Amino acid sequence: MRSLPVSIVAVAVAAASCGTRSDQRRYPLHGQVLSLDQARRSVTLKHDEIKGFMPAMTMPYEVQEETALDGLSPGDLVNATLVVFSNGAYLTDVKRTGTAPLEKSADAESGGAVPSASSGFELLKPGDAVPNAPFVDQSGRTRHFADFKGSPLAITFIYTKCPLPTFCPMMDRHFASMQKSLADDPSLKSVRLVTVSFDPATDTPAVLAAHAKRLNADLARWTFLTGDRDEIDRFAARFGVSVSRALNDPRDITHNLRTAVVDRDGRLVKVYTGNEWTPSEVLQDLKALAN
Repeated sequence: MRSLPVSIVAVAVAAASCGTRSDQRRYPLHGQVLSLDQARRSVTLKHDEIKGFMPAMTMPYEVQEETALDGLSPGDLVNATLVVFSNGAYLTDVKRTGTAPLEKSADAESGGAVPSASSGFELLKPGDAVPNAPFVDQSGRTRHFADFKGSPLAITFIYTKCPLPTFCPMMDRHFASMQKSLADDPSLKSVRLVTVSFDPATDTPAVLAAHAKRLNADLARWTFLTGDRDEIDRFAARFGVSVSRALNDPRDITHNLRTAVVDRDGRLVKVYTGNEWTPSEVLQDLKALAN
């Protein structure tokens, strides 16, 4: 198990509902508290492998009970139950079992700020031209970002093996909802959707094609991209995406979430942070660009 900067995983896991009893899955979880947000009922844990569900990882989780985090402090060791359902996840039965020193990282010591980019490039600002990075799409065809010029677009970043419903799967659901709305509005026929995987070792073109099929993606409007890992990391970092992979387990990917709106000239309009945006908000941005 490894420690990662809280900034890399500063996206809260939303527990919109408890889900029905039939669709709930429950897993024992053992980990260490890195940080707490009592107001949001959120705790960031560095936890062991959850067998049958996900590898060792550092993630924020919500709790439902108002007093569930009372008495906890960074460094505490806890046992808990992770409840996962179709559209969310939360922790319950959180119990302190001890304490241990927190591991430090260079990022944590520098204040935990999200780096501008692993390559040292600055974050894109509204009005900046998006870099013309090379990719490979779900059909195996070489693409460049400039290929999308002429169309307003929304772009997000995921990996297909992401286990929690409120992370990458939520981005997929939001884009699927947006696709339907775009198809129903003839004035938005020029708008495109782009999903970029930052796990090219797993998300080959064939895997992305199968993923697109499961989402009922209209590939004339919604494109899935992969490519060289370093190129993708540099591209994603310009939007504020932070990706960290464990050397001993490639499944262990810790990341944040960013979704961006780009105009028809390939310039950044807006970046949405985390998972709290709604399809209707992004559609409003796209309508303004399309009209």
